[in-house]
Formats: sequence, C-alpha cells, structure tokens
Amino acid sequence: MATSDIDLRSYDVPFSDAHDFAQMVLPLKGKLTLDINGHGDVLHPLRAAFIAPGLVHTQFSREPNQSLILDFDLSTVSPDTAGLLAERPFAPIDAASAKLIDFMGMLRAQGPAGASVLANWTPLLLESLTRQPMRPASRLQAALAQIEAAPAQSWNTESMAKVACLSVSRLHRVFREELDTTPLAWLNAMRLRYACRLLVESALPIAQLATLAGYADQSALTHAMRRAMDTTPLAYRQQNQTKIR
Repeated sequence: MATSDIDLRSYDVPFSDAHDFAQMVLPLKGKLTLDINGHGDVLHPLRAAFIAPGLVHTQFSREPNQSLILDFDLSTVSPDTAGLLAERPFAPIDAASAKLIDFMGMLRAQGPAGASVLANWTPLLLESLTRQPMRPASRLQAALAQIEAAPAQSWNTESMAKVACLSVSRLHRVFREELDTTPLAWLNAMRLRYACRLLVESALPIAQLATLAGYADQSALTHAMRRAMDTTPLAYRQQNQTKIR
C-alpha cells in the first residue's frame, strides 16, 4: 500500500476484518461500536481507535455515523509513537486533534486527499493523539450525542446545559477545556455539517433539509453557508453530489 491513505466511511451491520497495515478510526459524527481482538469500546467524535496490523476487528452502529479511516504503514512511524498507539488503542481526541480531524474531514469530503497533504498531516495527527495524557470519558459525551441526534430542536445554552447536567457557566468552561470552542459555536458547526451531509446524501428539497438541520428556513441555511464556506446550498450540492460510503 501507499505510505498512507484516507477515506470517509459509515457503518451499520456488524462487519469483521483484518489487514496487514495499521489503521486509525477517527469519528466525525455519531457513535460506532468497535471490538479489537476481544476488547471493545464506543467511538464518537471525542474518542478514536488504533487498529494494529493483523488484529481482527468488528465494527457496527445502530445510528447514523461517519468516520475518517486512515490506513498507514506502521514501519514509517517512530518506535515510541507505535508503542504509545499499541498501549492505548482507544484514545481521547483533544481540541488540537479535533481540529486536525475536522480539517481532513472537510478536505476529504471534497475529493481524494493529495499524497503530499497526507504525508504532512498523518505524523501531526499521530503525534497529537499520542502526546495526550489519559483522562476519563468526557463529561460532554452523552450530551453531545443527544444534541446531535436532534439538530432541529430549539437548542440554546440553557437547554444544552440542562442535558449536560451543568450550569450555563460551567458548560462554557467545559466546552472550552475539551473542545476549545463555545456551546453555540459547536452547535452552529454541527448543524452546518449535518446540512452539508443531507445536501450530498439525499435528494430532499433544500428548504426541507434546512429545517431538519435546525435552521429557520432555507434563507438562514444559505446565510450560514455563505458566511462559513463562501458557497450556497445549491452550489455545494452540485459540486459534491457523490454518496459517501
């Protein structure tokens, strides 16, 4: 195989596999149950997984999900990094790693990633993931999953704090500590990602999918996409109308 390769994938029914290269599973959306050689965990946008060459692994999900799958040659990684990956196959994703993953997710959604981009991005990601101290499961995990499952709901900082069982001020601090953003900025980005997926993966009218993604109307979605991505819903759909595997 090439030194590294990356793809966007979604999973549903249980599927088992094993291969002679290393792999990182980097969730972008939803939850994914992964068992690696008899050891299982639930992956989500705050938790990634490393699969060593030759290990049998099984993945499945009962909800919409999407992950970046990075295949790479373990021999190109330093022994220290390889050892840390093997020592902690299920690892938290901190703010720095999340930014790298989000960048590649947006890039890969537009087409194949260039070899030079991957060659520079892969070591940065692995370094970022392996330098993190071990920590307990995120306090936001359940709340984020519930909010992502209902993007059309009228969320605000008060309702988000209630779901997370935190005060509004504490919610802001936890978001800053764990995701390096604010609750409303995260909510806006989540809704925009969801709308973009619907534009690509469905034939729904733009006005309808805008409402499903939590926007007041098609005009609000258009304004959000122009501001964040310098494009419109129709233009984005026309440019990216390929089904994500």
